Amino acid sequence: MRFMVIGGAGFMGSNLVHRLVREGHRVLVYDKLTYAGRIENIKDLLDRNLIGFVRADLCDEERLREAIKSFSPDVIVNLSGETHVDRSINEPAPFIRTNINCVFHLLEVLRGMEEPPLLIHTSTDEVYGDRWGLPPAGEDECFRPSSPYSASKAAGDLLCQAYWRTYRLPVIIVRPCNNYGPYQHPEKLIPKTIIRALHGKPIPLYGGGWQVRDWVFVDDFAEAVELLAVKGRPGEAYNIPGFNERTNREVVEDILMLMGKPLSLIVEVEDRPGHDRRYAMRGDKIRSLGWKPKTPWLEGLRKTINWYLSNEWWWRPLLTDHYFSVETPWRRERA
Repeated sequence: MRFMVIGGAGFMGSNLVHRLVREGHRVLVYDKLTYAGRIENIKDLLDRNLIGFVRADLCDEERLREAIKSFSPDVIVNLSGETHVDRSINEPAPFIRTNINCVFHLLEVLRGMEEPPLLIHTSTDEVYGDRWGLPPAGEDECFRPSSPYSASKAAGDLLCQAYWRTYRLPVIIVRPCNNYGPYQHPEKLIPKTIIRALHGKPIPLYGGGWQVRDWVFVDDFAEAVELLAVKGRPGEAYNIPGFNERTNREVVEDILMLMGKPLSLIVEVEDRPGHDRRYAMRGDKIRSLGWKPKTPWLEGLRKTINWYLSNEWWWRPLLTDHYFSVETPWRRERA
């Protein structure tokens, strides 16, 4: 099959691209290359001419239309987006632009095509809001976003649903839980913990780290997307949970245990505004298609730790002057 991966130089996107190439698919990466989208993530594939690449903005309808027409994809996977909640608290505008306006431009380009390819649009479990004291959310659960980030993703979901119902545009929405693995930006919890532990630096946990999140290894997520390209039904949404709920404190403690570092590195910092206590989703629909996560938690964590320890060249240039500070990031950036 021919896949066009928008945001294919980012964390989840580049892992999906590597998987698709391994499975023998033709792939075109379309990416603006912002701070989280890096050409280094796919350079090995580019150097061997295994993928095509277009550097362009998703909001640029002319470039987007041209890329789709030239490549003729069977499937477009939209993995573009602003994703870091702390950044959305400090500066919501880029989240509105990328996660809502650019999705609109993508949908409009596809609407203008006589036979548009299937669109797989990536959302998040955060659209369901805080599930503390509630059962895991099914795909038809009402949205209750708590941050500018999750609100922008919910809006993108609703646009996709509207274009399916109004124009019968073939679109599938995927809502994954927290992904982890290689190529994830050092600002995220797991790589941040690995890098700080490696340097013997304090590891800050918002509000003590008692928030519960579900985790899936990124290659298992990529496998789910590949499956949905074949077996998914247009007009449907599919949760992609990891069935692996853990508190943030447990995640950090497991990393420190695997790295042989002391738990005394953990420090509690002020919680961020609107911090949801728990995300949880049901996975009946994706399981009915034959998918389930294959990578056990500690095995995936070991793979991730080993990757960061072996690839300092990749993450070292991304560390800011404030990286090892224990000051609450969202408050520092807002000041």
